[in-house]
Amino acid sequence: MPKRLGSKLKELFGRRKGGEEFFEELEDMLIEADIGATVAFEVVDELRADARRSKLSTREELAAALGERLRPYLSRVELPLVEDQLNVFLVLGVNGVGKTTTIAKLAQYYREHGAGEGVALAAGDTFRAAAVEQLSLHGQKLGLRVVSQSSGADPGAVIFDTIESAKTRGERLVLADTAGRMHTKANLVAELGKVDRIVRSRSPGSNYKKLLVIDATTGQNGLRQAETFHEAVGVDAVVLAKYDSTARGGILVPIAKNLGLGCAYIGTGEKLSDLEPFDPDRYLAELVGGV
Repeated sequence: MPKRLGSKLKELFGRRKGGEEFFEELEDMLIEADIGATVAFEVVDELRADARRSKLSTREELAAALGERLRPYLSRVELPLVEDQLNVFLVLGVNGVGKTTTIAKLAQYYREHGAGEGVALAAGDTFRAAAVEQLSLHGQKLGLRVVSQSSGADPGAVIFDTIESAKTRGERLVLADTAGRMHTKANLVAELGKVDRIVRSRSPGSNYKKLLVIDATTGQNGLRQAETFHEAVGVDAVVLAKYDSTARGGILVPIAKNLGLGCAYIGTGEKLSDLEPFDPDRYLAELVGGV
């Protein structure tokens, strides 16, 4: 696996000899880590000033100063289940980001953190038969109810049925899958807007949240995805998937800076138990080398 940014930074800080070359190389590393050119240039300019003003020279001093510059961009979103209400989490994301697996991980997590067996899964990505099948298999593995209809069915109808039946059964949490690809951005925005209106109308008193799954390996395209989904329905929190398989993962920084979105969970492996609440300090320590 390629080196994480932290390992590269440790080497760079360790061989620092001063001068502009160091800061230019640092900018390149931050951009490669998906932090984005704009943020990278801003942060490195600030670090240059810090180094001159405070005479920073050691690896530890520079790494700590870099962490201090990045930390304000990162925030954790907590998503506890609300008592005596139906909790509805609409899970968003483009195809291939690990959305369906993330839904299963969320189901496992909340089953162990308050929901018990009262979790229902809505197979709302009706445009892909494979998505419905995959979610059904996860439901069987977890022993949880999955509501689905035939391929090509109205996604809103699937989610409507899930919410109504969850109310009847007294279930605590509905996790709803959604389509990740339409023919055009306008179609995607329109379809998700329709689903959003259905959820709001059918569960006006619920704890309703919209979670966007971003693949940690996807690069700056993750920011464009976040912009599209946030425009469509207003995202409440990001879930970073596939964090274990990337040397980068810095995409959370520009998403937070540009859109004001915090992260709720990080997927750290292939098992359904490999989902952790986002810890900004730990994430940052891993990103810049743990110093």
